Amino acid sequence: MHIRTTFPYETTREDVRIPLPDGTRLYARIWRPVTDEPVPALLEYLPYRLSDWTAPRDWQRHPWYAGHGYASVRVDVRGHGNSEGLPGDEYHATELADGVAVIHWLAQQEWCSGRVGMFGISWGGFNSLQIAALAPEPLKAVVTVCSTDDRYDNDVHYMGGSVLAVDMHAWAATMLAFVSRPPDPAQVGEGWKDMWLKRLEAVDPFIHTWLAHQTRDGYWKHGSVCEDYSAIRAKVLAVGGWHDPYRDTVLRLVEHLAPDRVRGLIGPWSHQYPDRGLPPGPSIGFLQETLRWWDQHLKDKDTGVMSEPLLRAWISDSHRPATVYETLPGRWAGENSWPSPNIEPVAYALGGGPQIVDSPQQTGLDAGRFFPFGNDADLPPDQRDEDAKSVCFEFPVEGAPIEILGRPRVKLRIRMDVPRGQAIARLCDIAPDGSSTLVTRGALNLSARGGRDRADDWPVGGTEDVTFELNGIGHTFPPGHRIRLAVSSSYWPWIWPQAGSVGFTLDADGSLVELPVRRAVEEPAIGFEEPEQSEPLGVVYPVTLDEQRPERLVVRDVAKGEWRLEVDPRYGGTRVYPDGLEFTEDALETYTIQENDPLSARTRSDWAIRLHRPELAWDVRIETRSEIAADDSDFITSDEVVCKEGDEVVFHRTWEKRIPRTAG
Repeated sequence: MHIRTTFPYETTREDVRIPLPDGTRLYARIWRPVTDEPVPALLEYLPYRLSDWTAPRDWQRHPWYAGHGYASVRVDVRGHGNSEGLPGDEYHATELADGVAVIHWLAQQEWCSGRVGMFGISWGGFNSLQIAALAPEPLKAVVTVCSTDDRYDNDVHYMGGSVLAVDMHAWAATMLAFVSRPPDPAQVGEGWKDMWLKRLEAVDPFIHTWLAHQTRDGYWKHGSVCEDYSAIRAKVLAVGGWHDPYRDTVLRLVEHLAPDRVRGLIGPWSHQYPDRGLPPGPSIGFLQETLRWWDQHLKDKDTGVMSEPLLRAWISDSHRPATVYETLPGRWAGENSWPSPNIEPVAYALGGGPQIVDSPQQTGLDAGRFFPFGNDADLPPDQRDEDAKSVCFEFPVEGAPIEILGRPRVKLRIRMDVPRGQAIARLCDIAPDGSSTLVTRGALNLSARGGRDRADDWPVGGTEDVTFELNGIGHTFPPGHRIRLAVSSSYWPWIWPQAGSVGFTLDADGSLVELPVRRAVEEPAIGFEEPEQSEPLGVVYPVTLDEQRPERLVVRDVAKGEWRLEVDPRYGGTRVYPDGLEFTEDALETYTIQENDPLSARTRSDWAIRLHRPELAWDVRIETRSEIAADDSDFITSDEVVCKEGDEVVFHRTWEKRIPRTAG
């Protein structure tokens, strides 16, 4: 990593409050170049608290952009951080309308050229695309990283029509903890407490809404730009990582947007900006790459970025299973169109007659983290234990390597004797020593086989063919290895188990896996500069003598047949900011299931947060608890928030709710 200390422009920074049409003011931090010439503005728009939670990351990129001639702006969403107003659901119409208003405000400032770009990762990547689909005139270009075009089937809520237990739960719990945090009196003054209490009264756990919409209805279509790609007029640089759950969005955007409006980039990365140097690498000079995008579309400079291949993708070489890789072996490849004429679907018949697929409920404990962030225990370990709980089919790699790029697909001929169930397919790379590396996977709620917008019971005792895609991947299987397709009927805690599910019979003779095989072509020269950032903020992480608990711990109660997965998401621990703020957060997620009982599934998330300013004698604490269980008819949710100022409880509320299981 190169830390840049000198730039073409000197810069200034100021915190402002941007007025909205209804009088609400959003808290913003603006880095600007020192120049008399108007410059384009770049907007990053998030609920994640610019004065503390994202501040270290913000300092890596916003001053860098300002030093290269852009006004770089970080804004807190309404009801979050130090912004006024009340919080709402994610990507609510109000959030998007506010974003449009901010873009127009930026374009009208005397220091702005009238052209605006928008960028972000995850939430910020989502709302960048969604606001681009609203087509505010000043918004000319977008860089969207680790984001989705489909809020139902490629987000943290559902996968193949099944409830994503691992992140439906964890993300709802995380946002409950986030939204319960107060404004900072150092920025908003003495009115901070009144703002806080009004926000807390408006809080409703997201899980209530998300579980109330178990099929792809109008709620999920809102904000899903796949409903109308043509609405996006800005130029879009779509970026993802093969170890990020949202990477398929990049493939869909380069397919459905006009080639003169989009470029795609997929690396080996996790859910992180590609310049941060977090595993798996290699990282790239991402800020320089985005500067080429901004200069091309906001300053009318020909940087050559539109002469790059439509899709630049990392194709990994075969590698041994591990939960973390500093750098993955492989190379960059380029495709000038998508779907690519260089890629041919090759079908492999499974064969072998009827097979009973009835996986124990703990199948999936070695799935790894749904959202890898670059931590030591994020990625899936050796899959041999998971494979043993699945029905497996193997295909030897002989003669030449088999290189795949895109989304594999399975067709499964299934007979089932109950009305509900699910099928999970994993593609693994098997080395000569038997080790099994997960390459990619997919899932289908069998009630969603006719479409994600419906829930159709399986005809009891009937046989049907079902087809679904696995997540996209770039991977090379070398000669001497075997390609393994593993099929299971459960995948906890990623997929919430169906009530009454007892597996199914797979007619292997009528089933296949189809791989997107890429032929050898002359590769364009694809390279990137060394990662570069501006000087870090200078946050201090105090050393503690306490023993750190494991990131992922699996506990088995043999007598009870119960399995418990404990996850420490490692969001940050304790840190002290240069302005004196002391910030501590701790979280623990727990997933429990009995191996023979799908109704035993339980999730729990506990958060503890402290914000402390000694110089202001300001000391607040937030504790949250979120739990989900289910019986055969309902999901049962329980949430609690306790907020303290010093030792005084200023807010305490619990929510208990039963939500009918309509499809999940």
